[in-house]
Amino acid sequence: MSAIIHPDYSLKKHNTFGIEAKAKTFVSVNNITELLEVLKENQSQEKLIIGGGSNMLLTKDIDKLVMHINLKGKKVIKEDDDHVWVEFQGGENWHEVVVWCIQNNYGGIENMSLIPGNIGTAPIQNIGAYGVELKDCFDCCQAIHIGDFHTRHFTAKDCHFGYRESVFKNELKDQYIITSVTLKLTKHSHILRTNYGAINEELTKNNITEPTIKDISHAVIAIRKSKLPDPAVLGNSGSFFKNPVIMTEDYTKIQRQYPDMPHYTVSETETKVPAGWLIEQAGYKGKRIGDAGVHAKQALVLVNYGQAKGIEILNLAHEIQQTILEKFSIKIETEVNIL
Repeated sequence: MSAIIHPDYSLKKHNTFGIEAKAKTFVSVNNITELLEVLKENQSQEKLIIGGGSNMLLTKDIDKLVMHINLKGKKVIKEDDDHVWVEFQGGENWHEVVVWCIQNNYGGIENMSLIPGNIGTAPIQNIGAYGVELKDCFDCCQAIHIGDFHTRHFTAKDCHFGYRESVFKNELKDQYIITSVTLKLTKHSHILRTNYGAINEELTKNNITEPTIKDISHAVIAIRKSKLPDPAVLGNSGSFFKNPVIMTEDYTKIQRQYPDMPHYTVSETETKVPAGWLIEQAGYKGKRIGDAGVHAKQALVLVNYGQAKGIEILNLAHEIQQTILEKFSIKIETEVNIL
């Protein structure tokens, strides 16, 4: 059965901000056959590829064919004494992938619990949280070229991963649809990363001295739930801004004026500063303009209180960026894809 293309289709349920915007045409594909069929039959149409809708801000109606990638499935490709390689289809929900891995005692992604979205879009952003990024356990992905329909195998090296960056956001932007992602995970002797954020604090609170990957996941979930709003309740896209990485000499100058400014060492010459702290210092935490606002518990998150338009949230973001630049001489970039 062919995939059904819907005209004039509401995207409200397909973006976690809950913004009302319409697609000129919309289709959800459930397998590779449908995906190739839609691509071949609509070659002249401009396309927008979406997954879980968690990393985008819709500022207008989309005058394109919006393709929702709904490919499901997972399978163990190979394993040795220490590691297992699991291939996940692109439409699998990221957090459900994390939960499944923990249930099977596969370690490596537990720090990234509760990140919204699907695994097929995870490599584009090189998603990360609490000291871990996708690239740390990424083995490869399969992707179909939108123009010539050929399948290409991408290794981690091919993806040019950086901080919230990849080849899919730069040189190959809008050229490929990622259909599956293979992760290399540990089977035992898991490397536990507990030093980032409040993970150790949460473990101590629960009297956990020898944590498992499940304990790490539960700690991360508790922290995220205490700070981040549920998109089903309050529209948002998680972290709206990237944490800026600045030259260490610039950080040292700014720190003289702001001694309590938190930071993370990136290299001998670079330092990462929490964007949430900068936004909070600039007085935006909890600020609301109409139905667009900054979350009261986490300044890194912009929210839709109900009827905000995408352009209103974008205007608030621009105002924050300008204020941070003027106050700290630091440029903060958006993590969310603006459409």
